[in-house]
Parts: sequence; structure tokens; C-alpha cells
Amino acid sequence: MRLRVEFTTEPFDLDEAPAHAVVARQVIEAAELDVVDVGPFGNTGEGGADAVLTAVDALLRRSLTAGATRISLQVNVVGEDDR
Repeated sequence: MRLRVEFTTEPFDLDEAPAHAVVARQVIEAAELDVVDVGPFGNTGEGGADAVLTAVDALLRRSLTAGATRISLQVNVVGEDDR
């Protein structure tokens, strides 16, 4: 099964990336995912279910520890046609 996760962390800071946002990006970029898209207002990762779920666990734990007060995420099952 393939999954896609989309997420944002808050609070936002338009002047510089807060520590929790930097940590979240590091987690998703270091994960064993097939597709990663990191942006200022949202981030996406896609890959096998185990890799995505492992990344989500680390993302939640490390971002909250780094000061996130809210993490919004959505996980979708994707198929070949959704790429």
C-alpha cells in the first residue's frame, strides 16, 4: 500500500522558519520516501505505508518537542493513477 502525507506545523512565522518547522522538514527529507515536496505553507511525502507511518510518528514527536502547538496532517491511500 502506498500513502501520501500532507502536513503543516504551527505557529507560523513568515520572517524565518521556526524550529518545529525545520525539524519537520528534516524528518520528512530524511525518511525513506519516494516523493518529498517541502514548501513554506505545506509539505508532502509519499511512499510505502511503513515508511510513511514511521515518518509521521517521528514528525509528530519531534515537531511537538521542538515547539509546535498544532500539527495538521492528512494521510491518503494512493494508487498508481494518483501520482
